[in-house]
Amino acid sequence: MTTFWTGKRVRLRGIEPDDWTAFMRFTADEERLGDLLHPPRSAEGYRAWAKEQAAATSDGDRFQLAVEAVDTGELVGAVGSHQADPGAGWFEYGVTIGADHRRKGYAAEAVVLLLRFMFAERRYHKCEARIFAHNEASLAFQRRLGFVEEGRLRDRVFFAGRHHDLVVMGLLAGEFAQLHSMSEL
Repeated sequence: MTTFWTGKRVRLRGIEPDDWTAFMRFTADEERLGDLLHPPRSAEGYRAWAKEQAAATSDGDRFQLAVEAVDTGELVGAVGSHQADPGAGWFEYGVTIGADHRRKGYAAEAVVLLLRFMFAERRYHKCEARIFAHNEASLAFQRRLGFVEEGRLRDRVFFAGRHHDLVVMGLLAGEFAQLHSMSEL
């Protein structure tokens, strides 16, 4: 590990204005995977969003970071904390990796870096993730990281013309510490 935010494969960093093209590709990749369908955004919309993200101040423990490949410097995805309740000690996270960068260990390493920060530095007790029930690859990924299924919200989301279940998974700080050493990255 070179720095706290750098592992063997990835470096987590702030979003830069020039990252807009990669985020436009990530959105198209997620749509092809059966993610929620959103109205199309213009290239200018992505440029404005990336510029806004680059200049944004921290929103407490809610943030999004770019995932960059260490060996190439290429932006391969994003990871972030989308909801956080410091009083209750839980947060929810999400990760996306571009289609041409999947199955290379980028997602797992990015998530471990994020979880290590949130558990060790920010003192959260629990992380949650919400996954569409039909997304077997994401469910298996969460299980490999140590997450366990805590519940299923039936017909929670609507897309592709019908309702779908949403699986809630959780990981406690102590479970994370047992599975992922601080020196593994």
